[in-house]
Amino acid sequence: MVETIEIEMDGGTAEAYVARPQGSDGPEGPYPGVLFFIDAFGLRPRIAEMAQRIADWGYVVLAPNVLWRSGNAAATSPDRDLREPGAREAFAQRAIERVKALSAGLAEADIPVYLDALRGLDDVDSGPVGATGYCMGARLAVRAAGLDADVAAVGGFHGGGLVTDGDDSPHHALAKADAEFYFGHADQDRSMPPEAVEALGQALEAAGLAATNDVYAGAGHGYTMADTSVYDEAATERHFRELEELFDRTL
Repeated sequence: MVETIEIEMDGGTAEAYVARPQGSDGPEGPYPGVLFFIDAFGLRPRIAEMAQRIADWGYVVLAPNVLWRSGNAAATSPDRDLREPGAREAFAQRAIERVKALSAGLAEADIPVYLDALRGLDDVDSGPVGATGYCMGARLAVRAAGLDADVAAVGGFHGGGLVTDGDDSPHHALAKADAEFYFGHADQDRSMPPEAVEALGQALEAAGLAATNDVYAGAGHGYTMADTSVYDEAATERHFRELEELFDRTL
């Protein structure tokens, strides 16, 4: 069962989900830790489902409300079914302002606090940790690897804005990372067009990092989110397979 905890931040509190392995047929703890960076649609039941699935591979997963400055989990999550016509698009218009408010500087101040919270959880071992991120969370997962050399594996899925012209572009963090990366980009994603995917691949190669930089043909931005109208089951299951293999290799 996923539990909710609170993490004391500089200036407030961030709620977070914690998921641990269920059942008696898996490995015994302690377990490697995984930091799960949410999408722009908030800390909500779909995130709990995904965190638990990852945990059941043999990990302790922490998924914080990275939007805590904009409100608690309830205030920053949908108040209607995002599978209804137009609902996802309407909510996205509100969510984008919260995403813009989470600057690179604020994110990089928060990420070490999340990593400390993850490592401080019961049953988390002292070895390397993993990170996985979705939409805006993919950017945060990349930043985490650039900030902490013990982040050994990063999965980024339907990430947007991973390469920009700014000095604070997430891809610059790759030069300081020591992780294996797997990216599963959404096809024809306006927030991560082909030239950005290519530039990301070049940055990964220049940094000498083990990496896979795939585009999921036919999958739209947000394809893993089963509570929205863009959910793609085949792409989602592929993402889970690739992420599990990545963590198996590295953690």
